[in-house]
Amino acid sequence: MSDSTATVERTIEQYKSGEHPTWCPGCGDFGVLNAAYNAMKEKGYDPKDMVVVSGIGCSSRLPFFVSTYGFHSVHGRTMPVATGLKIARPELPVLVMGGDGDAFAIGGGHFIHAARRNLNVTYIIMDNSIYGLTKGQTSPTSQAGFTTKSTPRGSVDRAVNPLMLALTCGATFVARGFSGQPKELADLMVQGIEHNGFSVIDVYSPCPTFNKVNTFKYYREMVRRLPEDRDLTDLGEAMRLAAQSDPLYVGVFYREEAPSFEDGVESQKSGTGADTRRVLEALFDRFS
Repeated sequence: MSDSTATVERTIEQYKSGEHPTWCPGCGDFGVLNAAYNAMKEKGYDPKDMVVVSGIGCSSRLPFFVSTYGFHSVHGRTMPVATGLKIARPELPVLVMGGDGDAFAIGGGHFIHAARRNLNVTYIIMDNSIYGLTKGQTSPTSQAGFTTKSTPRGSVDRAVNPLMLALTCGATFVARGFSGQPKELADLMVQGIEHNGFSVIDVYSPCPTFNKVNTFKYYREMVRRLPEDRDLTDLGEAMRLAAQSDPLYVGVFYREEAPSFEDGVESQKSGTGADTRRVLEALFDRFS
């Protein structure tokens, strides 16, 4: 059988849906969207052979702006949807798009289990440390003391470190990018898509409307590329770098080659019905 995800030369325009983004002017998510277009172009997949899944939030509007298949799920439920897609159609690349609230608050439990299962999807998290869609409350990545409408005296919660969470839960590709560096971000997305396993890319994506602290200027001053010539399989070193707050490193922190969740499910299939696809593929290969 032919590979439905075979790559050919395509243009960025082929991945645009024609719907215009509805984000606020200056939103970091524009940079993430442009990086996604370039990553899709680099891979050259037919738009009908890709799926973009999202939850709820400003960032989760992204499936409307791409010409691939999309699933705009309910709040925090991207991973169950992505899991079903990969089990039913394991050959399709699945990009999961969401924000820090969707991923680490109501979706936090699903995130943990997707990581430990090594689900073969790429999760791109637009991290702005605020709930933008609901007009500016603290999110799981807001720093302690952060002042918002819901915390006028400052937040008493400590922030989640997305990379530390991903690493400790078993994600096999962990990276961080910045929407102000779309070229480098597109490269991270391509690497995440090509990785067989759970790929997490946390992206600093500033909200100019409700977060006046974590701005583009702030990240441009704080962000640094990760040191080169590192052992990307060294989990301890990855965690040490992920824990640092000055500077804020971007790039690939960790990569591990391990069987994906789908590999494990496939290896356990047996019986006439479960073997049908494998038998048909063998017949097509033999007589084509």
